[in-house]
Amino acid sequence: MADHVVETIDVEASPERCFNVASDIEKYPDWAADIKEVSVEERDDDGRPTLVAFRAAAYGRSTSYTLAYDYSDAPRVIAWKLTKGDITAKLDGSYVFDEREGGTGTTVTYHLEVELRVPIPGFVKMRAQGRIMSTALRDLKARVESSS
Repeated sequence: MADHVVETIDVEASPERCFNVASDIEKYPDWAADIKEVSVEERDDDGRPTLVAFRAAAYGRSTSYTLAYDYSDAPRVIAWKLTKGDITAKLDGSYVFDEREGGTGTTVTYHLEVELRVPIPGFVKMRAQGRIMSTALRDLKARVESSS
């Protein structure tokens, strides 16, 4: 059974800026703490990565997975679905970038649905989810705001 988590954070930058950083997937190892390696396997006509292989730290070990990215609602949404994973059966999610009222920044909403191939203790899973959310939102916020 998959776990679904949703979290938001406010970022002091435009939705376009947030989208640009989040869609520059090849740069994730520079700012996303647990992403160790990224390999773009396919791109769309705009040059954006559409099929990406990752190597990351997870659950106390190294994991590999491949995500297919969907930009059909860009620049408001970047979505992805797992196509291959060694310990994950599902790793689907999205970033949603909404301009805050008055144009004073962006509310970023992160959706993630995770299903593992092997059972792990609940406390380990909760710790890992917290780390994923921290990287996905707080590290993104820091990257966007430091280079805007």
